Amino acid sequence: MSTLKIAVAGASGRMGRMLIEAIQQADDLVLAGALDIPDSANLGSDAAAYLGQPANVVIESDLAKGLHGIDVLIDFTRPEGTVKHAQYCAAHGIKMVIGTTGLEQTHKDAIHAAAQDTAIMLSPNMSVGVNVTLKLLEMAAKNFAEGYDIEIIEAHHRHKIDAPSGTALKMGEVIADALGRKLDDVAVYAREGITGPRDPSSIGFAAVRGGDIIGDHTVMFAGTGERIEISHKSSSRVSYAHGSLRAARFLADKKTGLYDMQDVLGLK
Repeated sequence: MSTLKIAVAGASGRMGRMLIEAIQQADDLVLAGALDIPDSANLGSDAAAYLGQPANVVIESDLAKGLHGIDVLIDFTRPEGTVKHAQYCAAHGIKMVIGTTGLEQTHKDAIHAAAQDTAIMLSPNMSVGVNVTLKLLEMAAKNFAEGYDIEIIEAHHRHKIDAPSGTALKMGEVIADALGRKLDDVAVYAREGITGPRDPSSIGFAAVRGGDIIGDHTVMFAGTGERIEISHKSSSRVSYAHGSLRAARFLADKKTGLYDMQDVLGLK
């Protein structure tokens, strides 16, 4: 496989810097572009300067400059920016790995449309461990379809702006699909006051925000006389970065289409 030229959106952010460091350490990838918002204080600086090993790649806000000559853009930014990037990539034959969360249906529709013209891997969580956990949840849900109440508890750092997390929602979708339900019909996102007995068909969500928690997710199957919990806990964003690079490699021979990490890992 020839060396893939990678660009990172949100290059000055926590995830962007983790991605850049991982790319710099990879033998088969090269950092070839970096994007950030127009008012970023880091525009014009070397994207890898913070590592003490400059990459000779300047952080740009102009898409034409920041994405010139690249193969794959990795994007963990905000929904509006991600959609704009996807439309540009579709028009210029650039593949895309998207880890942005908080996407609404209009954003997903725009990304799906862009995937008609380029290859896109979209996942709310790039961690290999999380995606194996999703497969375990699918298996568990089919065996706990009757007599078990399902609750999803997630915890993230104080800076996260959306809730429930994209990963928690994906877990809910996987479980609902396995049970032959639609998540929109059975999800319960808040409880307060006199709520009455629990609807046995519902899937409950609880979100914790605080400190520097990277990302913890637990799905509880609570039955009579027993409780089964399936958990994934992240101690570093490095797992997201390595999963993203694995996704970029997966897209190398793809022309068009919308994929997810289950495709990347061969779990479908």
